[in-house]
Amino acid sequence: MTTNHQIRLASRPQGLPTPANWMATTEPVQQPAAGGVLVKVLSLSLDPAMRGWMNEGKSYIPPVGIGEVMRAGGVGVVVVSNNPLFAVGDHVSGSLGVQEYTLIPQEQLRRNGLFKIDLALGSLTQWLNVLGMPGMTGYFGLLDIGQPQPGETVVVSGAAGAVGQTVGQLAKIKGCRVVGIAGGPAKCAWVVETLGFDACIDYKAGPDAVREGLKAHCIGGVDVYFDNVGGDILDQVLAQLARAARIVICGAISQYNTTTPVQGPKNYLSLLVNRARMQGMVVFDYADRYPVAVAELAGYLKDGRMVSKEDVVVGLDTFPETLLKLFAGENFGKLVLQVAQE
Repeated sequence: MTTNHQIRLASRPQGLPTPANWMATTEPVQQPAAGGVLVKVLSLSLDPAMRGWMNEGKSYIPPVGIGEVMRAGGVGVVVVSNNPLFAVGDHVSGSLGVQEYTLIPQEQLRRNGLFKIDLALGSLTQWLNVLGMPGMTGYFGLLDIGQPQPGETVVVSGAAGAVGQTVGQLAKIKGCRVVGIAGGPAKCAWVVETLGFDACIDYKAGPDAVREGLKAHCIGGVDVYFDNVGGDILDQVLAQLARAARIVICGAISQYNTTTPVQGPKNYLSLLVNRARMQGMVVFDYADRYPVAVAELAGYLKDGRMVSKEDVVVGLDTFPETLLKLFAGENFGKLVLQVAQE
């Protein structure tokens, strides 16, 4: 516990991040002052949103500064505490950064969102998936913005990913017909056979696969679309909307690494024709309600109505190449970087 290895942002990427955008550093592990805690990082959540955090410019959260430790949510264990709210040995989650140890002064505890996690409700990796930020995103995006009703058809892109798997399973629990969009026959089979979706469209099956799949599986149109990818797939779904449809804009992973200006949807007038609504969502807006979602989702995990699949890669030093798995669609489930074991 003397040296902290870290990954810092060296420069802002143009397109996909490259090794030149990162620098590996070490520094002595510092002890916390009064009110602070020192956390040993066990696992980190790798999310598409991280690509946006690398860009300069106005967004819902300040960009990571050049030379700063790369921002990442994670789970860990308290190894030193000078704060009565946290004891040595407590498992915690929060913004820990891509590093081995995170020193959090008292005044930054709230900003880092540090909170204790209960491993009786789920495993460490599940606290980065269904019980973590992806699960909270899926829960509030679907229920608060999508407002699905029993019998409606819900379509979710990135269906085999972290957010998508929660959205689809939750929609089924709420009595909806659920159609996923994912890449490759293996992912589509898992989405249907394990997650219980009614159908899954393989967008890699050909240029017309999504359009034809939506026509085949959404006979009455799409009532709720949970969008994680943007681009052409969003346009294809817009063309198949039902009256009064709701579209949840969660992410646009197909657009994050483009070096040309991002183009908006071509079929947006479908919103007018179908009296539909499109709304963006940022999960941090619901932070005060996370315990409600965790309690409900943990119940579904316990009784078997939901599963939580994680794709775990080991080693802090693998971070630059592991992150790229997200943008190539290579991860199968929630992408997690294991930094250390207890």
